[in-house]
Amino acid sequence: MAVNRTRRHDASAPRSIALALQGGGMHGAFTWGVLDRLLEDDRLEIEGVSATSAGAMNGAVLAYGLLNGGEDGARQALHDFWHAVAESAERYSPLRWMPWLKGSHSFGLDHSPLYAFADMMLRVFSPYQFNPHNLNPLREVLERQVDFAALRQRCPILLYLCATNVETGKIRIFTGEDICADAVLASACVPTLFHAVTIAGQHYWDGGYMGNPAIYPLIYHCKTRDVVIVHINPLVRSGVPVTAAGILNRISEISFNSSLMREMRAIAFVTDLIQQGKLDRDEMKEMLIHSIRSDAAMCALSLSSKYNADWSFLCELRDNGRNEADAWLARHYADIGRRSSIDIRAEFL
Repeated sequence: MAVNRTRRHDASAPRSIALALQGGGMHGAFTWGVLDRLLEDDRLEIEGVSATSAGAMNGAVLAYGLLNGGEDGARQALHDFWHAVAESAERYSPLRWMPWLKGSHSFGLDHSPLYAFADMMLRVFSPYQFNPHNLNPLREVLERQVDFAALRQRCPILLYLCATNVETGKIRIFTGEDICADAVLASACVPTLFHAVTIAGQHYWDGGYMGNPAIYPLIYHCKTRDVVIVHINPLVRSGVPVTAAGILNRISEISFNSSLMREMRAIAFVTDLIQQGKLDRDEMKEMLIHSIRSDAAMCALSLSSKYNADWSFLCELRDNGRNEADAWLARHYADIGRRSSIDIRAEFL
């Protein structure tokens, strides 16, 4: 990929933001597109990232790309990572010898019998049964794309990766010297798909159960008040699902948004106290919350499409993410540093 930068120039200094990146399997390519567009705009400066699951992968690759080549390096690194994911999936996919299972992968549709079958099988057999040797192609991709030793020494942004402790149910935030391939894989460890990831004697599953993503590290450690949440799981889905697949899909969406909803309630509560003069602005930070999402596009996708790493599908998700980020910049760039661009109460409470 030859990166073409269409940079916008402004006399003022770049406005600093923090990013909160949700997880959602291969739907994380939507976030790739959002990041690609934000990195293209030199009016912005990314101070910190809190991320979960696919968001953690995007966050680690983003940080390493910034370390090696600035914004252009990060855009290239994200492209290379997702292309490597698609190549790895193709290499290990049964579609290589059963092409009739492929079906349609156009954006908004995923009718492949293979993905529906895989989704059904994951509900019957555990990864300890169907994958006793704990093979994970994502480890190979990550370790080839990111030099974690270099990232631990000179990470150019504040990076926080969220995982869930299997035994205690508590959230674990990996940062600083804890950043490694295992930390990313722990954050992205879907328990129906992979063995729990063990780090220093503790066992971890996907961070989405307890923080998708966690906002509080950005509040505590970033100077900027502006947090841009990149959503993958739809907040709103019209209608009541009546099929088994539809019900399971909505349960998944609600579950993986629940921790974010709770944090938004706390932020709204503190914001009200600050605005009413009951808390000192010098002691408490009034957070400014922004949101980039496409509920309509994500609602059109099946739950099983989160396993779809077909390159054309990933690129369509990327393009959708770019378009949503571009629209958000056009509407809300002026809000950065001044006000929230969403009504927290209307959206989350």
